Amino acid sequence: MQLIAVPLASSGGGGSAFTFLLPLILIVGMIWFMSRTQRKQRARQAETVAALTPGTKVITTSGLVGIVEETDDEYVTLEISEGVLVQVVKAAVGRVVPEEDPAATIEEPAGQDLADDAEKDSVDVPDAGKDKAADKVQDAPKLPPTHTEN
Repeated sequence: MQLIAVPLASSGGGGSAFTFLLPLILIVGMIWFMSRTQRKQRARQAETVAALTPGTKVITTSGLVGIVEETDDEYVTLEISEGVLVQVVKAAVGRVVPEEDPAATIEEPAGQDLADDAEKDSVDVPDAGKDKAADKVQDAPKLPPTHTEN
């Protein structure tokens, strides 16, 4: 058995440097873009935390909803229920819940008659007002058989 060494066909040296640098440039570009996006998110979070004032409704990163009672350098005191106060780290505040504007409620268009409203309110529902639980006869609870029963 004889091994024969055959030289591989090689292309010019100019193309190999480009094919090596292109993926490297793409990876560096992706890392730069992702770090830029994270930096913007951190800046928005810092602005949100800095703007916290008592009475603001917030949601923490763990999902706790509360109203800001007081803030200091590191902590925020939230009222999560009437009379229940919780102290959390400022970084745990995820987002501010926008307050509902009473003027932004949906209003009926002008020119509707009262008769149209009455027709809308009286919808015929076949089972409306029936208590389905009252229709069923409840059986006595059945206990498992004992060894004395035949």
